[in-house]
Amino acid sequence: QAPIKATCEDLSCKTGFPEDVHSAVVSRSVLGGQPLLNVRFRSCDGNKKIHFGSSEPEDFRVSEDGVVYAERSFQLSAEPTEFVVSAQDKETQEEWQMRVKLTPEPAFPGASEKDQRKIEDIIFPWQQNKYSSPLKRQKRDWVIPPINLPENSRGPFPQELVRIRSDRDKSLSLRYSVTGPGADQPPTGIFIINPISGQLSVTKPLDREQIASFHLRAHAVDVNGNQVENPIDIVINVIDMNDNRPEFLHQVWNGTVPEGSKPGTYVMTVTAIDADDPNAQNGMLRYRILSQAPSSPSPNMFTINNETGDIITVAAGLDREKVQQYTLIIQATDMEGNPTYGLSNTATAVITVTDVNDNPPEFTAMTFYGEVPENRVDVIVANLTVTDKDQPHTPAWNAMYRMTGGDPTGRFTILTDPNSNDGLVTVLKPIDFETNRMFVLTVAAENQVPLAKGIQHPPQSTATVSITVIDVNESPYFVPNPKLIRQEEGLHAGSVLTTFTAQDPDRYMQQTSLRYSKLSDPANWLKIDPVNGQITTTAVLDRESIYVQNNMYNATFLASDNGIPPMSGTGTLQIYLLDINDNAPQVNPKEATTCETLQPNAINITAVDPDIDPNAGPFAFELPDSPASIKRNWTIVRISGDHAQLSLRIRFLEAGIYDVPIVITDSGNPHASSTSVLKVKVCQCDINGDCTDVDRIVGAGLGTGAIIAILLCIIILLILVLMFVVWMKRRDKERQAKQLLIDPEDDVRDNILKYDEEGGGEEDQDYDLSQLQQPDTVEPDAIKPVGIRRLDERPIHAEPQYPVRSAAPHPGDIGDFINEGLKAADNDPTAPPYDSLLVFDYEGSGSTAGSLSSLNSSSSGGEQDYDYLNDWGPRFKKLADMYGGGDD
Repeated sequence: QAPIKATCEDLSCKTGFPEDVHSAVVSRSVLGGQPLLNVRFRSCDGNKKIHFGSSEPEDFRVSEDGVVYAERSFQLSAEPTEFVVSAQDKETQEEWQMRVKLTPEPAFPGASEKDQRKIEDIIFPWQQNKYSSPLKRQKRDWVIPPINLPENSRGPFPQELVRIRSDRDKSLSLRYSVTGPGADQPPTGIFIINPISGQLSVTKPLDREQIASFHLRAHAVDVNGNQVENPIDIVINVIDMNDNRPEFLHQVWNGTVPEGSKPGTYVMTVTAIDADDPNAQNGMLRYRILSQAPSSPSPNMFTINNETGDIITVAAGLDREKVQQYTLIIQATDMEGNPTYGLSNTATAVITVTDVNDNPPEFTAMTFYGEVPENRVDVIVANLTVTDKDQPHTPAWNAMYRMTGGDPTGRFTILTDPNSNDGLVTVLKPIDFETNRMFVLTVAAENQVPLAKGIQHPPQSTATVSITVIDVNESPYFVPNPKLIRQEEGLHAGSVLTTFTAQDPDRYMQQTSLRYSKLSDPANWLKIDPVNGQITTTAVLDRESIYVQNNMYNATFLASDNGIPPMSGTGTLQIYLLDINDNAPQVNPKEATTCETLQPNAINITAVDPDIDPNAGPFAFELPDSPASIKRNWTIVRISGDHAQLSLRIRFLEAGIYDVPIVITDSGNPHASSTSVLKVKVCQCDINGDCTDVDRIVGAGLGTGAIIAILLCIIILLILVLMFVVWMKRRDKERQAKQLLIDPEDDVRDNILKYDEEGGGEEDQDYDLSQLQQPDTVEPDAIKPVGIRRLDERPIHAEPQYPVRSAAPHPGDIGDFINEGLKAADNDPTAPPYDSLLVFDYEGSGSTAGSLSSLNSSSSGGEQDYDYLNDWGPRFKKLADMYGGGDD
C-alpha cells in the first residue's frame, strides 16, 4: 500500500485542528493498545501546552503527541464509528474539538487499488521556516493504516507486504529503512525493507500466540543520510489461526450435590482456556457432556452450559443410598463448538452425591428388655438398637432418644453411643423394689437434624422397654435419723435414756430381727441393748465435758441384719444437755501483784463459772472471817456482775507472797459457792507503780512445775554422761583385744599337740586358723627364757647377706602358708638341716609321747631304699648322698 498524500493550503496561521471532521480507514478487528491514526493540532505559538482527550475514553485514548490508540479490543461494525477528539490549552483553558469518523477496511482482499487510495490521511500541521515566507506551505507527514498478516503462513518467503515511498523520490535519490521490534530489535530479521524501492517484506511465519502485533517505524533519508520525511509508524497485526486446542485448567474436577436436589440445581463449573484469539471464533469455546457413569436412574442426570461450563442437574432422582458418585466426561470445542472445524479436548468431572436426612432411624425390635438391681444408679439396663440408611456419623445418621411415657419421676435416661448409634438406657435415680418391681417405658428415636422436605416416612420411630427390678438386701435405717432428745446433765449411770430402733426395708425377705451396737461414743457414756435398742447411761452426763459442743452430745449406733450379704445402717443420737448448777465459780487469775503501799494497790479479779445462765453470774464476792488477818489487811469490792477489785486495807504491807482466800457465790438455785485462793505478790514499787524487787520475789516463789523441769534436765544430763563413759571403756577393751589375738604361752610352734582324731572330712571343717598364726607384736626372744635357744636359729653375729625370710605369719589359708614356708626354707642355704647337734626346747611335763630316745628302727638300714630322698629337696640332699649311694 502506498501512502496517500493530502495537501491543504491556508493564507494565515490559525490555532486549532485543521479540519472539523477527520475520516480514516482501519481494520475491522481492533486490538487493545493498537494505534489507529495520528491527529495534528496546529499551534501558532509553539510554547502552548495542549492536552488531548476523547469523548469515548473507554474505547479510544489520545496521547500527547496526537496518536489515537484503541483502549480495548472490539470489532468495527459496517457503519462508521464516530467520536470527538478535544484539545485544551492547560494555561488558558481554551478548548478545540474535531470529530473523527472510522470506517472499516473492505472485507475482501481483492479490493481495487483505487478504492484503497481513497483512504484519507490526516492533515498535518504546517511547519514554518524562519527564512521562508509565511505563505510557503510544507507537505504534511504521511501515515498508513495497520497491516493484517495471518499467522503460520506457508510462504514463499520473503513475502511482500507493502511498498513505502515518498513523492520526493522523483527529485532525490532516497534510501528507506525500518526499525523496531521484529526489524533491528529482538526478534530481529522478521521484517526487511528494500532500501531502494521501499518494499517491506516478512521473512518467516508468524505466531500470534507469541507476538500479536508489531510496531515498526519507517524512515526515508537521502544519500547523505539526511532525513527527508518524518518517520512513519507501521502497525502489523498478526491475524489469528485456529492452531491451538482448548486446555482444561484441571484434568479432574470435583463437585458435590445434595441428594434429592431439584432439576436446575447448580453443581460446579469447569473451565478450559484456548491460546487462540478469544475475540475470534478460534478462541470461542463451547462445552458439552459426552458420557455419564453410572447411567441410573437416568443417563442424563446433568447438563452443562455450553458457554460458561456450569454443570446443573436436569433430572430428579438423586439418591445417595443408591448412587453415591457420578463421573462425567466433559468436552470443550473451539470455533464456537463447530464439530467440523473446531479443535476439542476432554476432562473428567466427578460429582459426589452428599447425604441429606431422607431416612429416619428405625428400631430393630418393637420391645426391648432389661433388669436392674434396686438402689443401683449409673448402670446400663438395656441397649436400644436402630438402623439408619443415611451416611454414618453425620447429623442425618446420629440418633437421639427420648422417653415418651412410663417414667413420670425421671428415674431413667437414654444416652447415645457415638460409635454404634445405640441407645443406652441408664438408671438415673435409685429404684426401690418394695415400691416398683417393673417399669414399662415408651421411647422414641429421631435424628439430630429434621427430615428433608418431601420425605414420606414418619420423622421418628417408637419402641417399648420392659425393665425388671431385682430385690437385694438393703441396709436398715433408723427412724428418725438423727434423733434428738433433751436431758438434764448429772443423770446417773444405769439410767434409761431412750430407745433408738431401726427398720429393715426388705419386707419380702425372710431374715431375723436386727442387732444393735455402738459405733461412736466419744465420752463412753452410753450403751445400747443389742435386741431392743434401749440406750442406758454408763456414766454421769456432764454438760461441761470437752466432748459436748454447744450443749450437744452426739453418739452413733449401728443396726445390722443377717441377710446375704449382711447389711448395716447407722443412726445418730443427739442429746441436748440442760444445765444444772453443779459447778462453783472460781477466781481468775490465780496470781496477782500489788505494791506494799496503799496507793496504788488495786487488783482486778474475775469470777469464772463453767455453768451457764441462770446458774452463773452475777456473782457475790467476799472475804472469809478466818483468819482475821485477811479482812484486816485486805478489802474487796464488786465492780460488776463478774468482776471485783481487791486492794490493801492498811497503809503498808511488807513485801512477800500472800494467799488471800476469796468466797465467790453464783446466782443459781440453789446457790453454789467456793473459796478460791488468790496468790498475791506484794513488792516494793517505784513512783510509776512498777515492782523493783520482782526478781527476788519471783525467785522465792518458784513454782513446783519449774523445779520438776529443772530436776528432769539434770537427770537427763547425768544419764548422757554415764552412757558416754561406758561407751569409751567398752571401746578401749575392744581395741586391746584386737592387739593380742592369742596368749604367748599358747604358741603351738614348740609344743606337741594331741589330736584325738584326724578329721571328719567335709563335716569337720570348723577349726580356728588363729592357732596357726602369731601376732606381729610379740618377738620370739621376748617369750623364751634366757639361755634356752635352738642351735639351728639364726646366729647373733654378723652373717652373709642372704634373702631374709619373713617372720610374719601368713594371714590366709593354712595350705598356702605351709607351701610358702616350705619354698622359703628350700631356697635358704642358711637354714637347717646341716651337720650339727640340735637342742630342742623343753616340751613340758605330762607328755604321753615319752622320750624320743627310746625309738628304734624295726629293720636295718641296709634293707631300705633311700633313692626317694633325692626328691625331697636340698634339705635331704646330704642324706641322699649318704644312704642312697649303694654299697659305697
